[in-house]
Order: sequence, then structure tokens, then C-alpha cells
Amino acid sequence: MRHIITLIPGDGIGPEVTGAVVAILDAAGLQVDWERHVAGVLAVEQHGEPLPPSLVDSIRRTKVALKGPITTPVGGGFTSVNVGLRKALGLFANLRPVWNIPSVPSRYTGVDLVIVRENTEDLYAGLEHEVVPGVVESLKIITADASERIATFAFEYARKHGRKRVTAVHKANIMKMGDGLFLKSVQKVAARFPDITCDERIVDAACMHLVMNPTQFDVLLLPNLYGDIVSDLCAGLVGGLGVVPAANLGAEVGVFEAVHGSAPDIAGKNLANPMALLLSALLMLRHIGEGDMADRVMRALGDVLSEGKVRTRDLGGTAGTTEFAEAICCELGR
Repeated sequence: MRHIITLIPGDGIGPEVTGAVVAILDAAGLQVDWERHVAGVLAVEQHGEPLPPSLVDSIRRTKVALKGPITTPVGGGFTSVNVGLRKALGLFANLRPVWNIPSVPSRYTGVDLVIVRENTEDLYAGLEHEVVPGVVESLKIITADASERIATFAFEYARKHGRKRVTAVHKANIMKMGDGLFLKSVQKVAARFPDITCDERIVDAACMHLVMNPTQFDVLLLPNLYGDIVSDLCAGLVGGLGVVPAANLGAEVGVFEAVHGSAPDIAGKNLANPMALLLSALLMLRHIGEGDMADRVMRALGDVLSEGKVRTRDLGGTAGTTEFAEAICCELGR
């Protein structure tokens, strides 16, 4: 089957890791027509805005996109392209599987958990204003509809993938109305899934328990801000942002992305590890019905890592981006 997929190379190291992943998918035999679009800094330069309508229209048409890292200015400049895409395309669920990849050094072993993060509201609604000079108010928006929608996604995902427990993470002891509504919504949805255990943790306690013993968790379900923080914390449990995938999913559309930054300090130097985007591409393959291909690429990646001869610098080796990708391609060709 031939696929049409929107490709957003990103900026910084984005084009390098994206090129590496496209080469690997080609070696795996993916039949695809890529619709390439720019976003972020490059889009501002070429189109005068960071998220061109032509890009959004492409994803609406193809229903699936692979996205490299994009720079988000801190404290000024244009707003986050990631947030813009989520709002424009209704990508209400952020999915972040976190597990130990054999031969990747990490502080823990046996980690195998999934983070499900609500993607559209909470403090990420971006509703801020200056009350008086020196005082800024940011509004935290929690709705029953969005909370029940993400909870349904989490429990359906758990059932489909053989997961046994969903843990709702909140701060309802302090934010009794907002986080309280989120927690009540999760508990309401949980009643429809008697085969899945539902429990809850206060967010600060959950963070402590994660760094003490992450293997105790299965599926973590969180509002937007907590989910953003905890998902990066969990990446650190298994080796960092360079070795975990991510997907942003809506009712009809999926955007699969590397979760690390654009690393402009090493851009153009052929040093970046393409693993995060590759693993995200494997989530994409499963999403479009190419599960067998995803398994083959994962085995090839595992073989290269296990052999240990070709590793990027962040994994203790000396290989460049293209060399690492070529080693995986060679393994696929055997």
C-alpha cells in the first residue's frame, strides 16, 4: 500500500535527523509520497508566519505527519508551533511510551510505562494578561468534556495494548475545583472499564515514586502541564529525550514527532542521534497499518545497538547521524 504523509523536517538538527529517518524507512520498503512543509523559523522566513495554512491543510488531507524538532523562542517571538498544531488539528492526546531499550545506558531497568497527556487545555490554553504592572494572571482551564475524552483514550489504549492499570495524576488536594473536576471525570470514565484498575496520585508524590521505583507504574494519565513535565522526567529514567518517541493524536489525525529540542549548537555537524524521531516514525508505521515493518526496523535498530560498533556520541560512540542511519539500513538489507 502506498501512503501519502506530510513531512515537516523542522529546523536546527531537524533536517538531519529527518533525512536519516526517511532513509531508514525507504530501506525498510515503505511506499510513500512525502508532502514536505516548513514550520517555525524557516516558515517565518519564507511565509511570514510560523505555521502556514498550507501545512495545516496538508495534514488535514493526509491525516498523518512526521515532524522533526522546531525551535520555540523563549519569552518572546512566535508562539509554539506544537501548540498551534494541536489546536488547529484537534490533537487532544499526547502519547509517550517510555521503556528501556536494550543496550541504551540508563539509571533503571525494567521500565515500561505509557504517559497519556491531555493536549488542549489547562495552562497551555495560553490565556494570560497583566493585571497591573508586575502582576500577570494565567488561567488554568479544565473542562469535563476534555477530561472525559482523554480518560476514554487512556482506558481504551490500556485495554487494546494489554495494560492493566491507569493512574490519574493531579493536584486536587489544592486545586479542588480544576484538578478535582479532572479526577472526577477520570473516575466516571473508569467505571466503564471494570477490567482496568484505576488509581490516583498527587503529582508531587507521583514524581517521587517515579524516581524511586518507576516499574510500579503502567499508564499515567495527566492534565496538560503535569503531563509535559512528567513525560520529560520519565524520559530521563530510560536515557533521555533522545531515545523516546511521541505522538499527538486526534479523532482523525496523527502527528508523530521527536520530543527533544532543535539543538542549534550542533546543527549541520552530523552529530545528532535520530533515534527519537525514528521511534516516533515506528509509532506512525503502526498507526497506518505497517506494524510488521515497524517490527523489522525495531529489530534492526536493536541489532545495531547491541553490536555496539556504531553509536552516536550521546550513546557513548563516535558515529555521526548518517553513519548511524546507514548501519540500520544495512541491517535491514541482510
